[in-house]
Amino acid sequence: METKKNKTGGTFKNTESFKFTGNWDTKSRELKTKFNRLTDSDLKFEIGKEEELLGRIQTRLNKNREEVIAIIKEGQLAKV
Repeated sequence: METKKNKTGGTFKNTESFKFTGNWDTKSRELKTKFNRLTDSDLKFEIGKEEELLGRIQTRLNKNREEVIAIIKEGQLAKV
């Protein structure tokens, strides 16, 4: 579990490490269809920068980290 500083200088603990499995191109197209306000820039995936991806999606959708992870993982388990 990782501890980070929040905007007010306090700390919070990430309760879940984000790791995506599957085809990100397919998932990003699904997300753009479901949430038309997401852009290609919002959904740019780079290995090692998953937290930045989550932050961009959180900001654009006005959702918290756990909600964004649930949205991304939606349908992921059925395909494994």
